[in-house]
Formats: sequence, C-alpha cells, structure tokens
Amino acid sequence: MINAGIIGGTGYTAGELIRLLIHHPETEIAFVYSMSRAGDAVAAVHQDLLGETELMFSSEINPNIDVLFLCTGHGNSVNFLKENHIDPEIKIVDLSRDFRLAGQQKFQARDFVYGLPELQKNKISDANNIANPGCFATAIQLALLPLAQVSELQHDVHIHGITGSTGAGSSLSDTTHFSWRNNNVSVYKALNHQHIAEIEQSITQLSYDFDSDLHFVPMRGNFTRGIFISAYTQTNLSLENARSLFEEFYADAPFVHISPEPLHLKQVVNTNKCLLHIHKENGQLLITSIIDNLLKGASGQALQNMNLMFDLNETAGLQLKPIHF
Repeated sequence: MINAGIIGGTGYTAGELIRLLIHHPETEIAFVYSMSRAGDAVAAVHQDLLGETELMFSSEINPNIDVLFLCTGHGNSVNFLKENHIDPEIKIVDLSRDFRLAGQQKFQARDFVYGLPELQKNKISDANNIANPGCFATAIQLALLPLAQVSELQHDVHIHGITGSTGAGSSLSDTTHFSWRNNNVSVYKALNHQHIAEIEQSITQLSYDFDSDLHFVPMRGNFTRGIFISAYTQTNLSLENARSLFEEFYADAPFVHISPEPLHLKQVVNTNKCLLHIHKENGQLLITSIIDNLLKGASGQALQNMNLMFDLNETAGLQLKPIHF
C-alpha cells in the first residue's frame, strides 16, 4: 500500500483528495495535517466524509509516507518546504502554483515536473515531484494542445471561461458569499489571469514558433463546481480534420473525450473527465472544454499523477460517475 500524507487538510481540494484516497485500492492516509483543527475529526470539517473515515487532523508530520500532497494556498508550499525537512525519497504532489513555471521548478534538491498527463505522461511517470496544473489552465490547455502540436495556432486565440465558486477556495470573501454570488455573474482578472503563462509554456513545448496572443476573460459563475471554456481561433483546417486531430491526440488519454454533441457542465461534475466539443463557423474553429475544477482541475488530477508516479493504473480510484441529475 502507498502511504500518503496531506498538508493543508481543511480546504476544498484536500476534502476531495481525502475522499478519493480513502476509496483508492492502493493507498492509505497516514495523516492529514492542520494546525488550526488538530485533534478534530476530519469529518467534522468535511461533512460528506461522515461514516467514511475515522481520521483525525494532526499537528504532526509522520515521516513514514511514500507521497506527500501539498494542498496549501499559493506561496505556502515554498514556505512549508523551507520550514520542514521532507525526506528526498518521499514523492511530492503540489496543488499550488508555486512550482508550475520553468523558472520555479528547481527548489532546494527537488526538481518539479509539470503534471499535465496528456502532455507529458512519461516525464510524470519518472518524476519524484509534481507541480499539479491550475484548473483553468487544465481546461484551456486540453482545448488547445492538439492544435499547437501541428502549428495551427497561427492567429490570436480568444477564450472565455466561467468557473464555480469552489474555485475561489473555502475562505469567505465578498465574491464567494452566497448573497453576492447567487443569481450573479462577474468578470475578474480579464486578459491578465495568472494561468496564461502556464498555458503558453505548454503550447511552446509543442509549437516552438508560437507567438500569437491568448485573450482570456475569466468569469465567476453562480454555481459551485465546474469550468466551462469556449476558445476560438482562425484556422484553415476543415471540421473533419480538426476532429480527427483531436481524436488522435487523445487516443491514449483515458479521461479526455471528444463529444459529437454540444456540452453542458453536469456531464463532468464529480468526475476526472475533460470533455471537448469542436465546431467551425466562418473560418473560426470553436473548442468548448469542460471539467470539474476540484477533480480534473485539482485533486483528481493530483491522484492521476500519483498513479503514474507509482506505476499504477492511471484510472485507479478515479472511475467516478457524474452528478447528472
């Protein structure tokens, strides 16, 4: 069995990761670390786990683990590793953005690999440390990478994305309060979102001459889970050729599927899937991409990376049914 530890155990991503790990056929959770809730039952915070686990939050780090998941806020993973010695033999999956970009991926004696399985599965399989991708970045990259591979991103790409309230984390703020979020939609970080650099890094990995602009407008939606991306760009590809391109690119990707019909979010909520739909009109290729921001956009992808790192079935613990009704 793989012994796993979790740092930062009270947030949404940690709650989903615990849920996945306790039902994974090859893992046991050694500890869930939280200074603020040490001694409390995990199910007292993650109430969906009542009856599923007797785990208690711990203020101590058990060194007898095989993998450590960092479910900390952005910037806190670096601080945690500076302040705590973690044996180099222990594999790390970091869910923050601290190690995603090339200039940040060497830290102390550790080398982090960007953990998008559909882009670099072999590197992940050989890695000891993974930087888990961002949620918006995951959905957008999966919509664009097949085009990047054949240098079909020669024109600017316009992207619209809407995300559920859980994407903002569990801490209360003005824009996550029910009274503000309900029956409301808003734009934030327009054309300046932090995931743009992450996306461009992956595109240039496949298309070295990429110099087009990504125009990304993210939005807050009045729902809890899911990301819906619409991306379009000019292309000379026919619709049939574009569909074939995507199907070939994702032929060995167990969680990415090309839908012949338009998409809706309930198809992916509570799954590790990314569904894609392709449409062409007046020379513009439109790709819609949907994921669950807490699973394929965070904890599910982290578990998918763990499976690859330990040479397990990539889908282990992740065969989940969407909450369709």
